[in-house]
Amino acid sequence: SLLQLKLWNKYRVSNIPSLIFIDASTGKVVCRNGLLVIRDDPEGLEFPWGPKPFSEVVAGPLLRNNGQTLDSSALEGSHVGVYFSAHWCPPCRSLTRVLVESYRKIKEAGQKFEILFVSADRSEDSFKQYFSEMPWVAVPYADEGRRSRLNRLYGIQGIPTLIVLDSKGEVITRQGRVEVLNDVECREFPWHPKPVLELTDSNAVQLNEGPCLVLFVDSEDDGESEAAKQLIQPIAEKIIAKYKAKDEEA
Repeated sequence: SLLQLKLWNKYRVSNIPSLIFIDASTGKVVCRNGLLVIRDDPEGLEFPWGPKPFSEVVAGPLLRNNGQTLDSSALEGSHVGVYFSAHWCPPCRSLTRVLVESYRKIKEAGQKFEILFVSADRSEDSFKQYFSEMPWVAVPYADEGRRSRLNRLYGIQGIPTLIVLDSKGEVITRQGRVEVLNDVECREFPWHPKPVLELTDSNAVQLNEGPCLVLFVDSEDDGESEAAKQLIQPIAEKIIAKYKAKDEEA
């Protein structure tokens, strides 16, 4: 029915089973990843499972690949890329290679930026091998509870996923992977979402995220694509502002 379709669209459900918790009084999503929640917290001790701040979920020691540890409070005041990845996954390995370069460029440009690796490796050994290629920090592999809570916090459904946070721990974009691959020079860092995108192989994944308006133009005629952008840019900005005012995802 139409109502069912509206609910699927509203909550951007792309696979089933999917369990989403909502605050009945405001209609806001409390938790997108209900299945993980009930798996991790079968007794309901953490009910009502609302989103906790990043700083609280990540709290504890972090590792560098030379064996040094540091406290998660060291991330405060920096932009943070939360990187969900694993060595057994080929797209992860190829993203890691690009990301190492991006990380270096952003740091060299004097930006406060850190990446936090949250491993989905199948053993401590493969975690260690993979992490040895990474110049950033990681949640210790043995701390399964913290890794799982970070997966839950961002409703991770597949890897590689790179979530970019601002210096207060708020999400700038969930599409860090797309941004890094589209902007190899990191000119657009920290990659605030653009109201209008040019469709490419790497950002086409966003067509699955919710309703999209796709405008086809004659690619031979440069003027036409610029004119099209000018036409839809203000409309897109208005829609985004409207959702921002309601404190909802556009």
